[in-house]
Amino acid sequence: MDFLKKIFGGGGGGSSDGGSVLFFYVKPHGCDEIVRIRINKMSELSQNDAQDGYFVYKAVLGTKCFQKAELTLAFDKNRRLTEQTVTGGALVTPAEYDVWQATQAG
Repeated sequence: MDFLKKIFGGGGGGSSDGGSVLFFYVKPHGCDEIVRIRINKMSELSQNDAQDGYFVYKAVLGTKCFQKAELTLAFDKNRRLTEQTVTGGALVTPAEYDVWQATQAG
């Protein structure tokens, strides 16, 4: 079973893969919705033009509110996060996401 977890990812929000998966929580402006974004640093990053680092861009759109936000992340050559920018929304904490998620049950 551990083999399948390594291939497909297992468990909840944590990561047991050496930190190759990151989660970001974005709340688009004008929405009462928080969207969880999963980034796999080993497969989703693109090399930047200077070829001295990486970047990833994600358009963020919820399922209840259709206001769009944009998440842009920059990484150094070792795939360490160096910059995070949200346009049309705001980053929130995992704790804020958990509270929001709890209000959605039921």
